[in-house]
Formats: sequence, C-alpha cells, structure tokens
Amino acid sequence: MTTLISNAEARSLALKESAALDQPQSPASGDGRPRMVPHTIFSRFLFLTICVAVVMTALAYGTVHYWSMALFALCGVLLLFLWIADGWRLGTLRVSRNILQLPLLGMAGLGLFQLLSLRNTNTGGVLATSAVRTLSLDPNATRLVIVQITTLLIFFAASLVFIDTPHRLRIIVRTIAIFGFVLAIFGMTQSFTSPTKVYWMRELAQSTAFGPFINRHHFAGYMELALAVPLGLLFSGAIEGEKKLLYVFAVGMMGVALILTNSRGGIISLIGEVMFLVVIVGFRRKHRAREPEEKQRRVRSGVTRAALALSLIVGILAATVFFGGEQALSRFVGSVNTDDPTTGRAHFWNVTIDIIRAHPFIGTGLGAFGVIYTRYDSHNGLYRLEQAHNDYLQVLSDGGLIGALLGLFFIVALFRMGLQRRETGDEFRRGVATGALAGCFAVLVHSFFDFTLHTTSNALLFLVLAALATLNGRVEMERSGRRRRRRSHRDHADLSSSDAAGA
Repeated sequence: MTTLISNAEARSLALKESAALDQPQSPASGDGRPRMVPHTIFSRFLFLTICVAVVMTALAYGTVHYWSMALFALCGVLLLFLWIADGWRLGTLRVSRNILQLPLLGMAGLGLFQLLSLRNTNTGGVLATSAVRTLSLDPNATRLVIVQITTLLIFFAASLVFIDTPHRLRIIVRTIAIFGFVLAIFGMTQSFTSPTKVYWMRELAQSTAFGPFINRHHFAGYMELALAVPLGLLFSGAIEGEKKLLYVFAVGMMGVALILTNSRGGIISLIGEVMFLVVIVGFRRKHRAREPEEKQRRVRSGVTRAALALSLIVGILAATVFFGGEQALSRFVGSVNTDDPTTGRAHFWNVTIDIIRAHPFIGTGLGAFGVIYTRYDSHNGLYRLEQAHNDYLQVLSDGGLIGALLGLFFIVALFRMGLQRRETGDEFRRGVATGALAGCFAVLVHSFFDFTLHTTSNALLFLVLAALATLNGRVEMERSGRRRRRRSHRDHADLSSSDAAGA
C-alpha cells in the first residue's frame, strides 16, 4: 500500500533530514549505531567566534599591539565559557584527542618553568650584572608569550572540537577564502594610493606596511595561508566547473598582493607552496598503480598539475606587472643588496647561534630574545633586535633543546596526520586537507627568513589550517548517504505531486 504525504509533511521531513547533515556524529553507541550530538546555541556562538577571530585579528594590525592582544586573550576566555556551557547543556564536555595540542601545551609549560627563580646571579660573566633570578632573562615577556600560547591553544582545541560537520567545514573554508580575497584587494588599493600609511591614517617611520599589517612580510605570510585552501581545492579537482574561474581569480589576486609586498621570503614560499601541491596531490598511499592504465592516468595527471602550476605562476607575475607596472618586479630585484644579500640576517643569525651555544637546554626564556641579543651583539651592542628573523633559530634561543623538540614533534605529527586525512573518498575534504598542508608548508619555509608566526593573526590562521588538515572523519560527507537523501526528497516530491493531481 502506498502512503501519500502532504506537501507540508514532505517539506518538514526534508528540513529535518537537511538539518541532520549539520549535526556531528559521536562514536557509535552500544548498539553500533552512531549517536547524533546536537549543536547547542553555545556551540554556534563558539564557532562564530572562531570565524570572526580569523578576520578581526588580521584587521587589528595583525594583533601585535598590547590592546589587541588583550582583546584576543579575552576572546579566549569567552571561548572557554561557551565551551563549558556547551558541555553543561549536553551533559558532557567534548575534548579532542588530537596530539598536535600537546606541543603547544608543552611550550606553555616550558615558559612556566622558565619563570622559576632558579638562576644563580653570582656566576659572573655575561649575566654578572643581571638582577634577574628567573631562568627567563625577561620574565615579563615570557609571561606575555605564555598568555599568547595559551589563547592560541584554546582556539586550536576549540577548532578541533567544534568544526565537526561538513557544513561547518565549508563555512570556515569560505570565510578564509573570501576574506583573503577582500584583504588582498584592500592591501593593493592602499599600496597604490597611500603606501606609507595604514588605513590611510597611521604613518609608519620604521617599517613598511601593507594592508592592515605593520610589516609587509607578515601580510605576505597571511596571504600564503589564505590562498592555500582554495588553491588546494583547485589542484585536487574538488571545485565544480562553473566555480573554478572564481577560485582562480581569488587565488590570483591574493598571489598578486603577495608579490607586490616585495617580500623575497614570501615569494619563495609561494613558489614552494605551488610546488608542494604539484607533488603532494599525486601522492595517494592507497592507489593501485600496477595497471598500465593507472600509470598512464597518473602521468597525465602529473603533467596537468605541472602545467597548472606554471600557468598560475606566470599569470600571477603577469597580473603583478599589469597592476604594479614594470617597477613592481624591478623593486624586488633591486631590494637585494649586493654587499649583503641577506640584508643583515647573516649577522643576526650568527649572534643567535652564539646565544644558543651559551643556553643550549632550556634557552633564555620565551620572548627574551630582545634582551639577550644586545649582550652578544658583536657590533656596537646598542642595536636592539626584537626577533632573530629565523623562527627555527629563535625557538632554539628562547626554548633551547626542549623547545626545539616540541616544535619538531608538532611539524612531524602535522604532516603525518594530514597525509593520512587525505586518504578519503570525499573530494572536498581531501582538497581542504591538501591545501591546509600546503599553507602550513609555505609558512614553515617563510620562517627560515622572517618571523611571520610571531604575528598573532598569522599564528591563529596557521593553527586553524593545522586543524583543518587533521580533523577526523566527522567532517567528511558520505556520498551514498547524500544520494539516498536526494532520492528520498525526490520521492516525497513525486508523492506530493501525485496527491495534488489526484485532488
């Protein structure tokens, strides 16, 4: 017997099934069936806070001033309250088991250990005049870094828990891509009309701004991260035909804005990012390449990716010349000083190596580089350098061998887990994981030349991409389930039409 469903009932059933797609599934219950975990109002506000933070931290000068960092820390406290409220509403507090949280927790713990008053101030030598008794030579800076790391850890952990459905995954990806495109347009516009001011109002005397960022290299680092996910979706073939041109245009504008910053580290990182995608997209551990047809298909796919990469780079360079004129690239070539191609970095790195040799195990203290640098500077000792312009050397300087091991553990675990997450039948999920890994790779390359991850906005977006690369299967769309739902909706519609015709 066929049961006829009214139009209202059909629409109600379709809405319920559609809403179910936006609900996360917890591990299977005792009877083997997945248990649906509803999204509370607190969960929705928490996810919205993450999306807004990605945008606002960049607009607030990259969140490098004390007032903006204080607001960012308050947002972290807000996330904790919403998280606890969500757990109270559900009756259980959800926490991710992602091991990438451990290095961040360990780094905060290292900073707390460095605040202990264990230093002997009567040892003579370089520290003879120091009245600091803590292991950190700048305890105030170390406290500030601990607050920053803790806040970033809260955002990272919350992203791992509350980006828990395919729908939310798509929202955060679109937020990053759209905002990156808008930020690129804004940065180029400001560069053409008012190159020495931020927001056309604030004049800078000691740095070159680009967009809302005080340092143009940090804007380049943000662009590396923002364009990574849409670029990964393009290389993975996860974008429908009619949307590809929009993604290509958005990626192209972000690439042009990056090159217009004249950041050599940013341009090298962009090229490395594209090359990473060319190699990694064709790497699938579960593929079967023994059949000749499969081998030929992989070769054709590799040639296509290489051609796409070459076309993308040439197109970005051509667009850069179109928008910025020939001087856009000549400025970049002319920025290389023939006497010192590293523009002072070689000297900074040599001094940093001397600091590492003197404090090899626990370092000089998180954030203490600006204090210790002047004591080892072989020039006049009066030039205060806040950062080492190499994040790897500075991790060794600030955190010693312990900090370096924590950083190495994070990088190895990130790429190991990210490559595992790519082994999925969901093309969109695979493209997001691929692009997120490419963005992280680009920034890690850039970190050899600059300190882009010391900017709060860049560090936050880096961790959000790390979360997108390593999220578990909750964010993967089940294709068969979607087809069944669509067939069900069509059946309901047909029944409703038949009912209406019979009436």
